[in-house]
Amino acid sequence: MNKLELESYPPEFRHLQTSQNPNPNQDTDDVEPDKEADPIPDWGAFRLINHGIPLSLLSQLEEQAKQLFSKPFEFKQASCSTTNNSPIKYFWGTPALTPSGATTLTHTINLVEGFNVFLAQLSQFQPHHHQLPLLESFRVVLVEYGKHVSTIATTLFDAMVKNLDLKLDPSKRSSYISQTTGNVRVYRYPPCFDAKGGLGLEAHTDSSVVSILAQHDTVSGLQFLRHQRWLTLNPIPNTLIVNIGDMMQAISEDRYKSARHRVKLKVKERRERVSICYFVFPDEDVVIENCKYKPFTYSHFRSHVQNDINTLGFKVGLPRFIRPSTHH
Repeated sequence: MNKLELESYPPEFRHLQTSQNPNPNQDTDDVEPDKEADPIPDWGAFRLINHGIPLSLLSQLEEQAKQLFSKPFEFKQASCSTTNNSPIKYFWGTPALTPSGATTLTHTINLVEGFNVFLAQLSQFQPHHHQLPLLESFRVVLVEYGKHVSTIATTLFDAMVKNLDLKLDPSKRSSYISQTTGNVRVYRYPPCFDAKGGLGLEAHTDSSVVSILAQHDTVSGLQFLRHQRWLTLNPIPNTLIVNIGDMMQAISEDRYKSARHRVKLKVKERRERVSICYFVFPDEDVVIENCKYKPFTYSHFRSHVQNDINTLGFKVGLPRFIRPSTHH
């Protein structure tokens, strides 16, 4: 890795790129999961083909992301910080999306950096002159991509509601999966030079209704927990991975389970990994209530998650809202 490439990563990551001559044969703890069976109840995730997103758009989005990631760390911090009005926020080192002070957190720093993009604000966003043309090109591609994935998410949600015969209030149906809440996170994971591997993202479930992951390259790392074993899902270009999130688990009364997953970096890859994930949530004030869960809104859920991460170092999530009579 040359000096410019190294300087594009957060400073805390750079010393990890200097290990010499790792043995890729030591990286042998990953297993390819079953390809068949009923994917949603068993895995909380499934692979989607024939999704209708043009391959050219996926390629363009990945290329734009890589160009932005290749900029110096300091440029990314300054251009996409939480202190300006940009809907494109830069984060690194933590799944809580903490943009700064990651080293002060009690849990281990995750080997990931990325951009968190709020789609509803993108159309009106005008990058500052020193950010152009790179952010403007990125914005244009993201707006188009957002149209595709939001349609896919709504179609999938409607199909799951119909499949489970859920009795949702028709007047609030669209509020359970609100397109105004959609955001895209573009992740970059560095090459791994440690024979023991490293965590790109620690184990977690998504708080979303559904999450839609696109990965155009062939660098593996995404793992799902099944029967107490971490199994690697190998990437297949031009397919999408759909994760069931916590909100869908609650809405479905646990008939669909949110997928517990992580990203583990492997020395045998020796390449960076780039992935793009779309998340969509209910409206802030929509109340989710059924025989499994006490009434809560997504806003309430999110505040508990953030508080737990800040105070405990990890997300508790849905167990905080389980009705006592159903908690065994």
